[in-house]
Formats: sequence, structure tokens, C-alpha cells
Amino acid sequence: MNEKNYRPTFILITVLFFLWGFITCMNDILIPFLKKMFELSRAQSMLVQFSFFGAYFTGSLVYFIISSAYGDPIVKIGYKKGIIAGLVVSAIGCIIFYPAASVAVYGLFLTALFVLGIGFTLLQIAANPYVAVLGKAETAGSRLNLSQGFNSFGTTIAPIVGGYFVFHYFAKLGKPLLNQSGLQITTDAGQTLSALGVQLPYLIFAAIFIIMALIFAFTKLPRLIENNEIVKGSGALAHKQLVFGMIAIFFYVGAEVSIGSSLINYLNELLGFTEMRAKSFLALYWGGLMIGRFLGAISLSDKLTGIKKDLALILTSIIAFLVIFFTINIESGMSLKEILPFVGFIVLNLIAFRLGRSKASNTLMIFSLVIIILLILAMFNNGAIAMWCILAIGLFNSIMWSNIFTLAIKDLGKDTSQGSSLLIMMIVGGAILPLGMGMLGDIFGGYQFAFVVPLVSYIYISWYGYKGFKTGKFGNIENPISKN
Repeated sequence: MNEKNYRPTFILITVLFFLWGFITCMNDILIPFLKKMFELSRAQSMLVQFSFFGAYFTGSLVYFIISSAYGDPIVKIGYKKGIIAGLVVSAIGCIIFYPAASVAVYGLFLTALFVLGIGFTLLQIAANPYVAVLGKAETAGSRLNLSQGFNSFGTTIAPIVGGYFVFHYFAKLGKPLLNQSGLQITTDAGQTLSALGVQLPYLIFAAIFIIMALIFAFTKLPRLIENNEIVKGSGALAHKQLVFGMIAIFFYVGAEVSIGSSLINYLNELLGFTEMRAKSFLALYWGGLMIGRFLGAISLSDKLTGIKKDLALILTSIIAFLVIFFTINIESGMSLKEILPFVGFIVLNLIAFRLGRSKASNTLMIFSLVIIILLILAMFNNGAIAMWCILAIGLFNSIMWSNIFTLAIKDLGKDTSQGSSLLIMMIVGGAILPLGMGMLGDIFGGYQFAFVVPLVSYIYISWYGYKGFKTGKFGNIENPISKN
């Protein structure tokens, strides 16, 4: 395949990755907002993620049942129609935020998040494997890391841009919100909050999704499903690397979301940060994913080798860090000195990439082991040390989705789309594990020791990178070793 022919399509798909990264990270802004609005406990506030990521499980389960009974829907309708359907449903979910904020009903907010999650499920099922097959199989991991890099750019600027709109700019408009006691709801810094603070941003998102759906409707996309045979059954589940990969996705998404969702409240507990200050550090956590994913795209690419690849990795990390710093600095005035410790972890990230030797499985295992060490350090330290250990996890989370996904769907052939739906189904980890972490936070009176939830997750992921990724089928004697 000539990848140059697919470049415009790849760019268009990557815009989707950016959009759903941005809006997914908006959940981290919604959690402290709704926690104040409805006077929620830590566990109750995590129902935001339970509703949103629970939709991934529901939507993917329905997709799997349909594909087992009638054949894979993507094979029937194509990636293009699947993407358009996902965009339309996502727009509907965003629109529901308007009445939810007007009547101030928590259940209606959760409904909006569920519908939005269903839309994103359709997008993920179609877009992830589409990027993987949009070129040579050997560089699928590199392409997916690049798209995920722009997804992380969305998650990086969302706390800054979204937090500014929700807690500051749009919060000045409309009537101030009242809690159940009839008192005005304010941020930790004393800024009053209003319903328009969440209504207007999500109406803007709805408009963007509708525009994107129209663009895809009138754009000719290459149809890359090589085998149009409609195959019924659950053949994808026979593949070991997929089944073990499903568990890895469950733990990865659950761990990543648990940390991101608790970070604003955790920094308030740890260092007394207000929402406006904490969101700037939250941008570093998600920005770490952006840095690592761009580095992963270079590391797993076959276009650069030797010193050229090393120089590209170093230059990319510098540019990405400066983008994050200037984004934070422009909005909050935070100085370079305040976030300088993050540079040391970027260097550690580069060393870990080097040790991974451009192999998806090796890099996955090494990154998981580093995160395990960081979590242990955070759990048994306080203050700045604990904060920086948690923030640095974003750097090492970076390649996990892309590497697990490409390792899990390797050699699935006609079962690729069904396998993709099963992997997307396991995003339900983002619904379950944050809820468990919130419950532990309530029990312990803080999040410090609740980080045992992601700790267990990364222990399993390190095993998948060590051994679980190897291809083979259940019931077969042969279990060939993957070259990844």
C-alpha cells in the first residue's frame, strides 16, 4: 500500500481523535463542578465516568451481539457510515447537557454522558482499526500512536480551555447556580458558577460534531475492508492475544481515567490547590500522554533509524513540552520553574523508549514497570514528590492504548472489526475502576492509598507486554511468537 495516497484521509481521521480526546477530558472538569453542584461524595462524583465509560461497554456489547448473529456491521456498511453515525449520536449527547443544566438533575447529566459515550463507541470501533489498516501493517503502531498523539493534544488543552470556560468565562453569564441548600455555588477561589458554564461549551461541541459528520458525508474515503464475506459467530474470541489484550485495555483505561478523574481533588487534598491551579497541573498529566505518543509514533516508525531517530525523539519532546508550557503559561501565568521537574521525567521517558528498542511489546512492559515504581513512591510520600510521581504517569501511559490495541488485533484477519469492538467494550474499565478508587478514597479519607487500584492494573499490563501479547489460538498446540 502507498501510504501517501491515504494521507488526507489519515489527517481527517486524526481530527476525530483530537475531538474525542478533548471532550473526554472535559469529564475531569465536570467532576469537581458537579461535585459542588450536587454536594456529592467522591464515589458519587465518579458516576460521571461510570456513565460515560459504561456506555462504551453497552455499545460494544450490542455491536458484538449483532456481529455474532448477523455478521460484522462494519463489513456491511463500511467505516465511513460507522464514523458518521458516531458523530451524529455524539452531537445528540452534547445537546442533552442543555436541559440537564437547566433543570439541575444529576441523572440527566449522567444520561447525556451515556449518550455521548455511545457515540464515541461507534467512532472508536470504526476509527481505530481504520487507522491501523490505512497503510503497511508493520507501521500500524506508529500511525495509531500519531493519531493518539493528537488525541492527547486534545486532552492536554481541555483542562486549560475547558476549565477556563466552565469555571471562569461562561460562569459569569446567566444566573448563578444554587446548591440544594439554596446557597450560591462557587469555585475554591470564590468564582460563582452558572448553568451556562456547561451548556454553552457542549452546544459548541454539538455543532462541531454535526459539521464533521457533514464533512465525512461528502468526502470520499478509501474502502479498506479486503474481505467482504459476512462471517457470523464469535471467531475473534479464539485469539489469545485478543482476549488477554481485552483485559489489558480494561485495566489501562480504568487506571488512566482513575488517575485523571481524581487529580484535581487529589491536588487539593495534597497541596491545597484550587480548581483553577490544579487544572494547569492536570494539563501536564494529559500533556505527558501527548509527548509520549508523538515519541511512540517516531520510535515505532520504519522511516528513521539510528542517530536520526534519536535526534527526532529529542527534538519532538522539546517542542511538545514547550507547546504544553506556553499553553499553561498564557492561561494561568505559571512559570517554567514551577514545572521544571517534569523535564526530568521526559528524559526518563526517552531512556525508556531507547530500552524498548522500537518494539511495541518491550516498550509496553518497560513503561508499565516505571509506572508501578512511580505509584509506589506516590503512595508512600507526600507533597511535591507525590504530585510529580503521579503527573509523570501520563508520559508512560502514552503508548499503552496504541501498543495494546495493535498487538491485540495482530493477525485477526476477517475478525479484525469484531476484535476491535471487543477491545472498545473493555473501555468499561474507565467506568468501574474510577468508581472503585472513589470508594477507597472515601474509606481512606483521601486518594493517597486509593492508588492501589491503578497499581494492580499496571502489574497486569506489564505481564501482557512480557508474554500475553504472543499470538495463537485457544485449543491449538502452536503458539508462534510475535515479532513485535
